[in-house]
Amino acid sequence: MAELKVRDIMSPDPVVIGPDMSVTDAARLMVDHHIGALPVLEGDRIVGVVTEGDLIMQDVRIEFPTYIHLLDGFIMYPPATQRFESELKKAVAADVRSVMTRDPVTIQADASVGDAATLLVERDVSRLPVLEGERLVGVVSKSDIVRSLLIEE
Repeated sequence: MAELKVRDIMSPDPVVIGPDMSVTDAARLMVDHHIGALPVLEGDRIVGVVTEGDLIMQDVRIEFPTYIHLLDGFIMYPPATQRFESELKKAVAADVRSVMTRDPVTIQADASVGDAATLLVERDVSRLPVLEGERLVGVVSKSDIVRSLLIEE
Protein backbone atom coordinates (compact mmCIF):
# COMPACT_ATOMS: atom_id res chain seq x y z
CA MET A 1 0.00 0.00 0.00
CA ALA A 2 1.31 3.45 -0.90
CA GLU A 3 2.27 5.80 1.91
CA LEU A 4 -0.61 8.11 2.86
CA LYS A 5 -0.11 11.79 2.18
CA VAL A 6 -1.54 14.67 4.18
CA ARG A 7 -3.93 15.45 1.29
CA ASP A 8 -5.44 11.95 1.74
CA ILE A 9 -6.52 12.57 5.34
CA MET A 10 -6.93 16.37 5.69
CA SER A 11 -10.22 18.20 5.99
CA PRO A 12 -10.41 20.13 2.71
CA ASP A 13 -11.75 23.65 2.18
CA PRO A 14 -11.56 24.85 5.79
CA VAL A 15 -13.66 27.69 7.12
CA VAL A 16 -11.38 30.74 7.10
CA ILE A 17 -11.58 34.25 8.50
CA GLY A 18 -9.86 37.58 8.10
CA PRO A 19 -7.77 39.26 10.81
CA ASP A 20 -10.30 42.08 11.19
CA MET A 21 -13.19 39.78 12.18
CA SER A 22 -14.43 40.33 15.71
CA VAL A 23 -13.52 37.80 18.36
CA THR A 24 -17.24 37.27 18.99
CA ASP A 25 -17.94 36.45 15.33
CA ALA A 26 -14.97 34.07 15.22
CA ALA A 27 -16.28 32.27 18.30
CA ARG A 28 -19.73 32.04 16.72
CA LEU A 29 -18.24 30.49 13.55
CA MET A 30 -16.37 27.89 15.60
CA VAL A 31 -19.54 26.92 17.43
CA ASP A 32 -21.70 26.87 14.28
CA HIS A 33 -19.20 24.70 12.37
CA HIS A 34 -18.13 22.52 15.35
CA ILE A 35 -14.44 23.35 14.86
CA GLY A 36 -11.70 24.30 17.27
CA ALA A 37 -9.62 26.59 15.07
CA LEU A 38 -9.84 28.94 12.13
CA PRO A 39 -7.05 29.77 9.70
CA VAL A 40 -6.68 33.54 9.32
CA LEU A 41 -6.10 34.76 5.77
CA GLU A 42 -5.09 38.15 4.49
CA GLY A 43 -5.90 37.98 0.79
CA ASP A 44 -4.81 34.46 -0.18
CA ARG A 45 -1.95 34.30 2.34
CA ILE A 46 -2.24 32.58 5.70
CA VAL A 47 -1.15 35.00 8.43
CA GLY A 48 -2.35 33.21 11.54
CA VAL A 49 -4.58 30.71 13.25
CA VAL A 50 -7.08 31.47 15.99
CA THR A 51 -8.09 28.63 18.32
CA GLU A 52 -10.71 28.13 20.99
CA GLY A 53 -7.95 28.60 23.55
CA ASP A 54 -7.16 32.03 22.10
CA LEU A 55 -10.79 33.06 22.55
CA ILE A 56 -11.43 31.79 26.07
CA MET A 57 -11.24 34.84 28.27
CA GLN A 58 -10.90 32.77 31.44
CA ASP A 59 -7.49 31.64 30.21
CA VAL A 60 -6.24 35.23 30.20
CA ARG A 61 -4.69 35.66 33.62
CA ILE A 62 -4.62 39.36 34.39
CA GLU A 63 -2.20 40.29 37.13
CA PHE A 64 -2.90 43.68 38.56
CA PRO A 65 0.08 46.02 38.84
CA THR A 66 2.20 45.95 41.94
CA TYR A 67 2.05 49.04 44.11
CA ILE A 68 4.76 50.01 46.56
CA HIS A 69 3.78 51.94 49.68
CA LEU A 70 6.30 54.72 50.20
CA LEU A 71 6.05 57.84 52.38
CA ASP A 72 2.27 57.67 52.77
CA GLY A 73 1.80 57.30 49.02
CA PHE A 74 1.54 54.49 46.52
CA ILE A 75 3.88 54.03 43.58
CA MET A 76 3.04 51.63 40.77
CA TYR A 77 5.91 49.32 39.88
CA PRO A 78 6.50 50.08 36.15
CA PRO A 79 7.29 46.59 34.72
CA ALA A 80 4.03 45.32 36.17
CA THR A 81 2.19 48.18 34.45
CA GLN A 82 3.38 47.16 30.99
CA ARG A 83 2.47 43.51 31.53
CA PHE A 84 -0.94 44.51 32.91
CA GLU A 85 -1.65 46.73 29.90
CA SER A 86 -0.61 43.97 27.48
CA GLU A 87 -2.76 41.34 29.22
CA LEU A 88 -5.72 43.70 29.44
CA LYS A 89 -5.52 44.51 25.72
CA LYS A 90 -5.56 40.81 24.87
CA ALA A 91 -8.48 40.17 27.25
CA VAL A 92 -10.68 42.81 25.66
CA ALA A 93 -9.39 42.41 22.11
CA ALA A 94 -11.91 43.48 19.54
CA ASP A 95 -10.52 41.58 16.56
CA VAL A 96 -8.90 38.28 15.68
CA ARG A 97 -5.56 39.93 14.81
CA SER A 98 -5.11 40.70 18.52
CA VAL A 99 -5.45 37.11 19.72
CA MET A 100 -4.36 34.90 16.79
CA THR A 101 -1.14 32.94 16.64
CA ARG A 102 0.92 34.60 13.92
CA ASP A 103 2.94 32.71 11.31
CA PRO A 104 1.46 29.32 12.18
CA VAL A 105 3.25 26.05 11.56
CA THR A 106 2.01 24.67 8.22
CA ILE A 107 2.57 21.54 6.14
CA GLN A 108 2.47 20.83 2.42
CA ALA A 109 -0.33 18.61 1.06
CA ASP A 110 2.14 16.12 -0.44
CA ALA A 111 3.98 15.57 2.87
CA SER A 112 3.66 12.15 4.49
CA VAL A 113 1.24 11.51 7.33
CA GLY A 114 4.27 10.53 9.43
CA ASP A 115 5.81 13.96 8.81
CA ALA A 116 2.55 15.61 9.88
CA ALA A 117 2.39 13.52 13.06
CA THR A 118 5.99 14.41 13.91
CA LEU A 119 5.36 18.11 13.34
CA LEU A 120 2.20 18.08 15.47
CA VAL A 121 4.10 16.49 18.36
CA GLU A 122 7.31 18.47 18.04
CA ARG A 123 5.55 21.84 17.78
CA ASP A 124 2.89 20.90 20.36
CA VAL A 125 -0.07 21.93 18.20
CA SER A 126 -3.37 20.16 17.58
CA ARG A 127 -3.78 20.98 13.90
CA LEU A 128 -1.82 22.20 10.90
CA PRO A 129 -2.99 24.32 7.99
CA VAL A 130 -2.26 22.40 4.78
CA LEU A 131 -0.80 24.27 1.81
CA GLU A 132 -0.25 23.57 -1.86
CA GLY A 133 2.55 25.99 -2.53
CA GLU A 134 1.31 29.11 -0.75
CA ARG A 135 -2.43 28.34 -1.11
CA LEU A 136 -4.43 26.97 1.84
CA VAL A 137 -6.19 23.76 0.82
CA GLY A 138 -7.08 22.11 4.11
CA VAL A 139 -6.37 21.43 7.76
CA VAL A 140 -4.96 18.24 9.27
CA SER A 141 -5.51 17.49 12.95
CA LYS A 142 -4.34 14.94 15.48
CA SER A 143 -7.74 13.26 15.07
CA ASP A 144 -7.12 12.92 11.32
CA ILE A 145 -3.78 11.23 12.08
CA VAL A 146 -5.44 8.76 14.46
CA ARG A 147 -8.16 7.98 11.88
CA SER A 148 -5.47 7.40 9.25
CA LEU A 149 -4.08 4.55 11.36
CA LEU A 150 -7.35 2.70 10.73
CA ILE A 151 -7.05 3.30 6.96
CA GLU A 152 -3.54 1.84 6.87
CA GLU A 153 -4.61 -1.45 8.49
